[in-house]
Amino acid sequence: MNITCAIIDDEPLAVSLLDSYVKKTPFLTLKGKYNSAILALPELNASPVDLLFLDIQMPELSGMEFSRMLTGNTRIIFTTAFEHYALDSYKVNALDYLLKPISYADFLQSAQKALQWIEMFQNRQNSTDATGKPAPESIFIKTERRLIQIELNKILYIEGLKDYVKIYMDGEARPVLSLMTMKAMEELLPPDKFIRVHRSFIVQPEKIKVIERSRIVFGKEYIPISDNFKDKFNEFISRRSIFES
Repeated sequence: MNITCAIIDDEPLAVSLLDSYVKKTPFLTLKGKYNSAILALPELNASPVDLLFLDIQMPELSGMEFSRMLTGNTRIIFTTAFEHYALDSYKVNALDYLLKPISYADFLQSAQKALQWIEMFQNRQNSTDATGKPAPESIFIKTERRLIQIELNKILYIEGLKDYVKIYMDGEARPVLSLMTMKAMEELLPPDKFIRVHRSFIVQPEKIKVIERSRIVFGKEYIPISDNFKDKFNEFISRRSIFES
């Protein structure tokens, strides 16, 4: 698979370095490089790329501000000289961040993570189309600076806690903790296998055994079904229910 990318950094040397890294990475195709976020914004909104390498600290318009104005499904890898920006990068659904000075090894690792994410996202989008392409059976999640593979059929539910998610799995005593938003998590999951029932909870309906008073029961845990998501959830339940008249 080949993914398109662009670079934004107000330092010409940083742009040149990333340009050289892109050129020797076989699955990346560079579509644009910019020293100004303001000049880049209209072009990237008009012709989105799959992946953007974006500097955080820039004059006039910071990388964080830019990322909130960007439309479409472009995913972001932030580049920064300051490690304390790492947490902020995940708040805007960035896939990763690279700490300057950036080595090619670190660049390649982040680019490969982006490739995996984009492949999974496209598989998710295509899972119900006419191509017959199968939906993914697992996802890769970053936890404690490692990427781990999680089988989708083992997930019971996901809980969102501010900038983190907790993934609870069948047969596992402790959840997997990952620094990402619920929106990013929801985008990774096949829509035919998972459903959001609350701003803080996503569940796998196939794993539901008991529903009690607008709550889903998983052992000793009770997952609330909020009003905003109740109609969609009830529609799903009605398709699989037989009630006495």
